[in-house]
Amino acid sequence: MRMARELFNELNAGDEGVRIEAKRASEVGKSILETICAFANEPDLDGGYILLGAVRKGFDENGFPVYEPENIENPDKIQTDIANQCASVFNIRIRPQIETEVVDGKTVIVVKVDEAPLSQKPVYFEKRGLPQGAYRRIGPSDQKCTEDDMPVFYSSAESFDCSIVKGSSLDDIDENALSYYRRLREKVNPNAEELTYDDTNLLLALRACEKDKSEEYVLTYTGLIVFGRTMALRRLMPALRVDYIRVSGNRWVENPDRRFESTIDMRGAFILLVNRALSAITDDLPKGFELKDGNLQASTPIDIPNDTLREAIVNAFIHRSFRVNQPIQIIRYSNRLEITNPGYSLKSPEHLGEPGSELRNQYISSIFHETNLAETKGSGINTMREQMKKAKLMPPTFESNRETNKFTTRLLFHHLLGRDDIEWLSLFAKYELNNEQKLSLIFIRELGAIDNITYRQLNSDITSRKATFDLHRMCKAGLFELKGQKRNAYYIAGPEFIKLNSKPVGENGKPDRENGKPDRENGKLDGENGIPTGENRKPNGKNGKLDGTISRANGEMYGANGEMYGANGEMYGANGEMYGADGEMYGADELPEALKEKIFKIGKRAPEEEMKKLLIELCDLHPFSIYEISILLHRNMVFLRNHYINPLMAQGKLFYTIPEMINHPNQKYTTKKKQ
Repeated sequence: MRMARELFNELNAGDEGVRIEAKRASEVGKSILETICAFANEPDLDGGYILLGAVRKGFDENGFPVYEPENIENPDKIQTDIANQCASVFNIRIRPQIETEVVDGKTVIVVKVDEAPLSQKPVYFEKRGLPQGAYRRIGPSDQKCTEDDMPVFYSSAESFDCSIVKGSSLDDIDENALSYYRRLREKVNPNAEELTYDDTNLLLALRACEKDKSEEYVLTYTGLIVFGRTMALRRLMPALRVDYIRVSGNRWVENPDRRFESTIDMRGAFILLVNRALSAITDDLPKGFELKDGNLQASTPIDIPNDTLREAIVNAFIHRSFRVNQPIQIIRYSNRLEITNPGYSLKSPEHLGEPGSELRNQYISSIFHETNLAETKGSGINTMREQMKKAKLMPPTFESNRETNKFTTRLLFHHLLGRDDIEWLSLFAKYELNNEQKLSLIFIRELGAIDNITYRQLNSDITSRKATFDLHRMCKAGLFELKGQKRNAYYIAGPEFIKLNSKPVGENGKPDRENGKPDRENGKLDGENGIPTGENRKPNGKNGKLDGTISRANGEMYGANGEMYGANGEMYGANGEMYGADGEMYGADELPEALKEKIFKIGKRAPEEEMKKLLIELCDLHPFSIYEISILLHRNMVFLRNHYINPLMAQGKLFYTIPEMINHPNQKYTTKKKQ
């Protein structure tokens, strides 16, 4: 059992980690129990520690977190609650070790959770069931389990790709795909034994077919996915396709009349589809570069290495989750290529690129490996980084999101610190930035936001501690601004970044004054932080109005006439309407009368299903952010997200408007799924 002082030292040296979690713990809530569940479940972790009464106060001058003890007023009650709930809410009894200590004169509690025996896993919340009620410890966070996590707990469980496909037969095999496999395999190893087999025995050897109970040959998912005919795939797996989408501009536009310039829907045996997808990308890349006004020559086409593109495509093919009925999307923006596949990375994002590979579909992966279409040693990401570096392009970045169960590979069409970039970066010369900090400026200029993991991907040698220090320095200089907390933290352009550019890139993505906020002449907000100051304050008049504004602890400001000013520069009127920091208004006046009536009648204790129906109707009308929804419905943002929005997204009834980056500052919710 480790001591509290030792845990504080570890937190201050490197923040929360895979085996340590800090919590304020004024009461025993869901968050503590989820961490206990995750520590008990995670294989080979040997459990972990929860330090209750530890609060992060900020960062020191080196960019490292500063955790300090916060006195727990009722330690006996907290200990009793933990013990009672651990004995009752899970499918098995968990017996954590709990000790009370005094640090700097303040009472804190140390909770040690042991890893559960293999025979008792997975541990889960009994009322929620599996897989939603189980949690795993992934890095410094607790992640809800999915179907793909279940084989981790059942050593005898076979992977999904060797399961039999009902209604299939050997007639569903594409002979061209099987012949192509033989040709590729022969190039790699002309003496491979399986090349001497007939087609049926070859499929059996590859685990692509099996005999069913009636002794008839049927395909497994490996056989159907890798070698299946297009007609069979459409019949048995209609959502299994690859969509190549061409979008004008740098962002997805939620415009029902013109959502994208062009799209290609590709179906067929995966072993044949690799080259088709690669051709669709390479044929289209040069077409996106035009002759700019005032230039005598067209821009040089971006030549992304073919091996990099192939590796990214194959990774999406073999690591995707086939339990999710969604296509793979290859989206071509004007400044980048994004390849998104269903299924988060089984490998922690912090360890992407390190040796070793965790396979979701071992039989499919084996076929691609044996034909040299893919590698299985975990070196593919590093290979892509080296190839992009040799081509003098920005390094690839990768985003794995368990909540939405997606993985995205992002390739920027941007040369690594070209002449134009060096000229642009000269604006920031006085800050004496290192190379990674310069690249992060370009990344934010192109995509609008960056997080800690993405920053580290700009140079695979950067440690988490170094990334924290660099980003903290950027915030301290005013070049970046931190949004969100802990694993949901990300960075956007700060006031100095905006000031040094002719077109500010604020949180709302629109230029406006020096700080990107609306000006006072249009009746909107003023001041450095978007809070009314000076002339914009309300005068003390005959009607007894208050002078100035009343500050609240959570950052909002309430004006004398009932309007509310948000900490981010939004203004909410007394009648429920909302003015964004860009001056755009959302509110009751824009809603249909019937919907306004429903919102008015919803009350504080509305039935759960009634609230969900209202949210769907609201987001079907117009994409709304969590901030806007909370104001319109008069609900707490965290409560809305956890109790209504997240469940609706899990059911496929609500979707992100920017699924490529969940923590994007302009993220909103809609009923229209991005195609």
